Amino acid sequence: MSDSEKPPITLPKPAMTRMVTNSSNPSEVTLTDGEQANVFEKVLFQEMGSVDAGSNHTVDLEAQTVSADPKRFASLRYAILTLYRRLFTLVFFANVGVFIWVMVSNQKLLALVNATAANLLACGLARQPLVVNGIFRIVLSVPRSAPFVLRRIASKVYHYGGVHSGCGVAALIWYVGFVGVMSRQYWTPPSVSAATAVSFSAAPVALAYIILVLLLAIIVVAHPTFRMKRHDYFELTHRFLGWLIVSLFVALLLVFAHEISQAQGQNLGLFLVKLPAFWFLVLTVAAIVQPWLMLRKVPVRAEVLSTHAVRLHFDHAVTTFGKGTQLAKHPLRDWHGFATFPDPSPAGTRGKPSFSCLVSKAGDWTSDTIKNPPTHFWKRGVLLYGFAYSMRVFKKVIVVTTGSGIGPCLSFLGDDNRPELRVLWQTRAPLKTYGQGVIDLVHRMDNNPIIMDTDQMGRVDMVPIVQRLVAEFDAEAVCVISNPGLTRRIVYELEARGVPAFGPIFDS
Repeated sequence: MSDSEKPPITLPKPAMTRMVTNSSNPSEVTLTDGEQANVFEKVLFQEMGSVDAGSNHTVDLEAQTVSADPKRFASLRYAILTLYRRLFTLVFFANVGVFIWVMVSNQKLLALVNATAANLLACGLARQPLVVNGIFRIVLSVPRSAPFVLRRIASKVYHYGGVHSGCGVAALIWYVGFVGVMSRQYWTPPSVSAATAVSFSAAPVALAYIILVLLLAIIVVAHPTFRMKRHDYFELTHRFLGWLIVSLFVALLLVFAHEISQAQGQNLGLFLVKLPAFWFLVLTVAAIVQPWLMLRKVPVRAEVLSTHAVRLHFDHAVTTFGKGTQLAKHPLRDWHGFATFPDPSPAGTRGKPSFSCLVSKAGDWTSDTIKNPPTHFWKRGVLLYGFAYSMRVFKKVIVVTTGSGIGPCLSFLGDDNRPELRVLWQTRAPLKTYGQGVIDLVHRMDNNPIIMDTDQMGRVDMVPIVQRLVAEFDAEAVCVISNPGLTRRIVYELEARGVPAFGPIFDS
């Protein structure tokens, strides 16, 4: 028989997992075996087609064909020049431009110290919970009736970390200039006729160089490579060195102001009141201290779901759509952020309205939390808006997630006016790992979610399935929550093909 006469063979159906629900409605069964597998077949098999029986081609579910070619320059636009990096670049080069102008002016010293303090303030405010919540509320107040282009721009608000890092690096540039000018005046005192004639003592110069070393250290440790590999060390270094730098900068400013005011024959208090850097530092200190004034040890009811996951129930506050919490077992050690979602009924320790967060095994801290569930956690500040809240501006959203990424996705349940949702969740043994309660919550988001059990069917490339769902559901956006690598890959592949896709920024 010639190759042309050989009949094509259809790919065998992948193994399916029946999701058990409390409802008898068959529409709530997402992936089933036998004849009821048509939901997945409709999405997947139309993408894969058939394979000639005489060929040596083997089909890999990971290698499904994507239905559209990437846009031109997609790699540059969506992988390299991300909005986060564009914000960083804008902030940094705006500062560099002003820095060059200042360096050719006659008031270098005061301008340099003011600009350094201003950038430190902006850097701190970009991570201040009350400020972040305010930014999210204002920017994302855009109604769903607004033009899609405007809503898409507003939904990128979660890239604000680019301002934080841009101002942090810019503060270093300004500070290097400040140290350089002050050092020159220390080693070669200016003439008496100079407008800024000051002969500095060794104290401010020594403080300045100590701060410079610490600033360099904190920026090096904040590099993405170190941050991802040694996140706990990054967090501790970032926090404690940040506090130390601000404290030393306050001391430096006081000594600096004392010597400047004395040289100019001014009162120290009056000089400080007129110095912008002083007020910038006051606001910076207030921004740092405020969350810690709300430090509390709160009770928690731990519901161990499996050896891989635990669900923590809290009732010290009420959560809403898109908010997360910071938790620690010791207030001065590592803090961990988790997205929250409301409990259908009170499930805390005091019978009040409660909320939950999912913790899955991802390191020593989470493993210990699952193995030895605590009765209390430390929390600080207020519940903080996160990435998921930016999805509120869209009318229809496809939620794509893997593993415990379903936890942040359940945050949608905190808004009765949430977008229409379709859910695509790929995970190991969902019922065994996360329990019936979590499965029921997923069905509250989407009556007919697609839940893929990787123990039964292996890992599947979700991009073609998402593209099919976007077309069928007429979705305006795709929300992707997974591990950093997979999130970036899915978001890139979708955006490169014209599908508006969004994923969290793993920058903290």
